Amino acid sequence: MDIHSETIFDKIIAGEIPCHKVYEDEHVLVFLDIGPISPGHTLVIPKERKAFLHLLSDQAAEAVGRVLPRLCRAVMAATGAEAYNILQNNGSEAHQVVMHVHFHIIPRFGSRGLGIGWDTGSLESRDAEVLLEKMHAALAESAEGE
Repeated sequence: MDIHSETIFDKIIAGEIPCHKVYEDEHVLVFLDIGPISPGHTLVIPKERKAFLHLLSDQAAEAVGRVLPRLCRAVMAATGAEAYNILQNNGSEAHQVVMHVHFHIIPRFGSRGLGIGWDTGSLESRDAEVLLEKMHAALAESAEGE
């Protein structure tokens, strides 16, 4: 499914809505979140209009991946944070609110920052084998389509 309805991020990219711009290049726009979880909470968005990460082109994904470490360093330097989370949600069930791919850089200061619950399960060998077979097949199919 490759549906992208206009979002607030499209309007920010177009310059129709102002933002506190941290960085911009041909493929990526980075700005401060206006509803920060902690000081320095920053959003990294590709300019390519896709709702979900799995729909993003390799070129757009490479552009985000290239600048993400540099931006983490800038957030840490500016805020004095020694810890941070990178958050990226896909789909409303995964808590995605703006349906445009975006990464959050969220500095952690004691209890301020992203709180995460981690309800672990277990991986049985038989289940792992089934998953691996399906994932390998999907990767092979994806490589054939390139």
